[in-house]
Amino acid sequence: MSMNSSTAPKRNVLATVLGMLGMSGIAGVLVAALITPVIAVAGVAANSTITLFESLPSYLEIQPLQQKTELYATRDGEREKIAEFYSQNRVEVPLDQISPYVADAAISTEDPRFYEHGGVDVISAARALVVGIIGDDGGGASTITMQYVRNQRVQAAEAILDPVERQEAYEEATEVTMGRKLQEMRLAIGVEQQYEDKDQILEGYLNIALFGGTVYGIESASQYYFGKPAADLTLPESATLVGMVQNPNAFRIDYEDNIDASTDRRNYVLMRMEDEGAITTEEYEEAVATEIVPNITPTQHGCMNAEENSQFFCDYVQKVILNDPAFGATYEERLFNFQTQGYQIDTTLDLDLQAATTTSLDDAVPQSLDYMDIGAAASVVEPGTGHVLAMQQNKEFDETDAAADSPDKTSVNYNTDYQYGGSTGFQVGSTYKIFTLANWLQSGHSLREQVNAAPTSFNMANFQDSCNGPYGGTYTLKNWGSLSYGSMDAVTATRNSINTAYVAMGEQLDQCVTRDIAMGLGAHRADGAPNESNPASILGTNYIAPLSMATAVAAIANEGVSCSPVAITAITLRDGTEIAPPESNCTEAISPEVAAGVSFAMESVMSGGTGAASNPGMGPIIGKTGTADNDVHTWMIASTTGIASAVWVGNVVGNVSIGNAGYSSARHHITSSIMTTGIPEYGAEEFPDPPTEALEVENVMVPDVRGMTVSEATSTLEAAGFTVNVGDQVDSDEAAGTVATTNPSPNTRAPEGSTVTIRPSNGEGGDGAAADTDGLPMPSLAGMTYDEAVSALQEAGLGDIGVSFKWNGPQDGIVSATTPAAGETVAADSDVTIIAD
Repeated sequence: MSMNSSTAPKRNVLATVLGMLGMSGIAGVLVAALITPVIAVAGVAANSTITLFESLPSYLEIQPLQQKTELYATRDGEREKIAEFYSQNRVEVPLDQISPYVADAAISTEDPRFYEHGGVDVISAARALVVGIIGDDGGGASTITMQYVRNQRVQAAEAILDPVERQEAYEEATEVTMGRKLQEMRLAIGVEQQYEDKDQILEGYLNIALFGGTVYGIESASQYYFGKPAADLTLPESATLVGMVQNPNAFRIDYEDNIDASTDRRNYVLMRMEDEGAITTEEYEEAVATEIVPNITPTQHGCMNAEENSQFFCDYVQKVILNDPAFGATYEERLFNFQTQGYQIDTTLDLDLQAATTTSLDDAVPQSLDYMDIGAAASVVEPGTGHVLAMQQNKEFDETDAAADSPDKTSVNYNTDYQYGGSTGFQVGSTYKIFTLANWLQSGHSLREQVNAAPTSFNMANFQDSCNGPYGGTYTLKNWGSLSYGSMDAVTATRNSINTAYVAMGEQLDQCVTRDIAMGLGAHRADGAPNESNPASILGTNYIAPLSMATAVAAIANEGVSCSPVAITAITLRDGTEIAPPESNCTEAISPEVAAGVSFAMESVMSGGTGAASNPGMGPIIGKTGTADNDVHTWMIASTTGIASAVWVGNVVGNVSIGNAGYSSARHHITSSIMTTGIPEYGAEEFPDPPTEALEVENVMVPDVRGMTVSEATSTLEAAGFTVNVGDQVDSDEAAGTVATTNPSPNTRAPEGSTVTIRPSNGEGGDGAAADTDGLPMPSLAGMTYDEAVSALQEAGLGDIGVSFKWNGPQDGIVSATTPAAGETVAADSDVTIIAD
C-alpha cells in the first residue's frame, strides 16, 4: 500500500545529525547529499557543501529496457511464435501483472520507507555513512530508486557499441565508491521528480533487475525458475525471487548447490515481510516451511532453437534484418537492435506449407550419404507479393563448430544468395531455357517457328552478345541420352527440353538480352556477380539459388511482373510502435504477352513433357525441369497463378550423378507434394492465352532445287528461310551428285525455319524414291494434342526418313484418327494426315 506521508525532519534534527557526524570532508559531502531534500522542504539555505552536491547531474535519461525479439508465422490464419532472440531474457510487464507478494517482498527487504522518501532514505543512509567513513566503500543505503538508477546506468553502458567505451561506462556505473553512491543519490532524487507515481519506479525496478545468467525482469524470472507468469507467484516463490536480486549468481535456484543458500535468503525476505507487517505470522511460518521446488523452464532462443522446422527460414529473416541499413547504420548496431529492441516480427511463413515441404524433403532425400555430399532445397513464394511461404533443406541447422564434422548439419542456407545464407548457388541446367524462350518471343519469333535441332558443332562467332562478345571457336553439345532430332518448334523444344534446339534458338538472339531478362525476372547469380551470357549459359551454367529461381517462375506466372522475395509483413515494438518492414519491389521484367507465350510452352512441360511427374493435376500449372552436366544437379521449377516453387537436388560439393544415386525423381515428389498442399490455399487459375502472333508462323514456298548440286541447293533453301538436311542417295534420272528430290516437295509451302531434306541422285535412274522402302510403323496418336502428336512422330523416327504430316482440324483439337493408321508402315518421304476434333 502506498504511504506517501511526509516525514521531513525539523531543524533540531538536522543539528543533531550534524553534531553527531562532524564535518569531515567526505562526511560533509555525504551529509549534504542526505539532507538536501530535507532542506528543500524546511527552507534552510544551502551552504557550499550542498552546492557541491547540487552540481552533480540530476537528470537520468530512462533507457528502454532490453527486450526479446520474437518471430511469428501463421497457421490457418492464426499467429504462432516460432523463434526469439535476446541478450537479456526479459519480458516487460506492468505492476498489475505481478503478484502483490513480489512488491511487498521487495519493499520490505530492500526499502521499507519506499513510499515515504524522495529517492534517498536519510535514515538508512546516515546509518550506512559510518561504514562509509571507515571503509569508503559506498555500501548500503541504496533505496529501490537508487538501485533502479544503478541498473539504468548499467543498461545505458551495455547499449554502447564500442567495447572500450562500454567497459568504461559499465565500471563507472558499478564501481563501489562513495562517489558513485553520491551520484546515484542525486540521480535518484531526479528520477523521483520525473515520475508522478512511485509505483512506476517500483515497476521499472522489478522489470530491470537481474535474476541470474541472462534472466532479467520478474516475468522472465518467474517463467524460467517456476514455469509460470509473475502474476501467479505464491508467497514463498515471490520471496525466493526477490531474494535473488542481492546476489543473483549465489542464490539462483537452477544450480542445485545454491538451494540451501537460497532458502536462507528467502527466509530472511519472509522475516522482513513479517517485521514490516506485509504478511502475518501464520503466513510466515507456512512459507518458511515450504521447500523450494524449481520448475526450470529454459527459453529456446536463436535460430537453432526455432520451432516448426523453421530454422533456415529463421536464419534468412535474421540476415534480412542484419543486412538492411534501415535497422542501424552498422552491422553491430543492427545486431544490437535485433537482440534488444523487442521487435515483434510477423513473417510470411505458412506453417502448414512448411510442414508439407519438410515432410516431402525428408521422404525424398536423406540428410547424408556415405558416397556423396547430397543436398536438397525447396523455396516457395507467392506470385504477385513475393511472400516467402516455405523454405527448407535436407540438413539440420547448426551454427556451432561441431557442424563441420557432421554431414547432416550445416549453417549454410542452400535456398538463398551468399549474402543471406552463405551459399553460392548451383548450376540450374535447363530451367534457364525459359529466359531464352522469353527473348525468342520478345524478339518477334513464334512458338511455332521451326529450328534445326540436329546435332551439330556451333560456330561461336555466330552468337551475338552485346555484353561480353564476340566469341571464337566451336561449341559442341548433346541432348539428354545423346538423342538426335530434326526440326521442331519452340513449344516442342521446351516440352522435351531439347538442348540443340535451344542453342539453335539462342544463335539467333542477343545473349546479353537473355541475361538481362533472367536477372530482371529474379534469376541472378547467388554470388552477386552478373549472370554469364556466353552460349553455354543458354543451358544453365549460371549458379543460382532456389529462392531466386522460384521468384523468376513466379514472375512468369504473374504476367511478367517480378516481385522480389520478402519474408516479413510487419514489425512492431512492445509498445505498439510500428516499424516499416522491408518491401517487395515489383517491376515488369517482360511484357504480359511474352509471359503468356512462355507460360503456354511451360504448360506443355507439365502436361506431357519432362515435368509431368511434378503435376498433381489440380489446375493449370507451368514448369520446367533442369539437369546440369552429368546429373550433378537436378531442378524442378513450377508455378500456378497463386503459388510458385523451386526444388534443387544435387551435390553440395562433388560430381556424383544424381541419377546413378537413385534420386533423379526426388525433385518431382517434392514439387508435387508442395503443390498438393499449396494449391487449395493459394489457387491455380487459368493462364492468359498467348497473342495470336505468338502461335503463328509464316509458311513459305519450298524452292525447286532438283538438278542443283548439293551446295547450290543448300544455299538456295537457306536463303528461302529453311534449314537443310542431306539424306541418303536415291535412284534418279538426275545427274549423279545433284539433287533428285526434296521433302517437303518442291513448290509446296512449309513453315519458315523448318527443315528440308534433300536427297542426292546416284545417277542410276528411277523416280527419286528412297532406296529404303521398308519405312517405320505408325505410332498411335489418339487423344493427343498437336504438340504431343508432333513429338510422338519425331520420337518414332519418322522425321528422319523424310515423312511430312498434315494437321486436319482445329489447332487446339485432339487427335481422333490418322492416315496411315496406327501400326501401319509409313514409307520414307511420304505424308501422314492427322485428323483432330
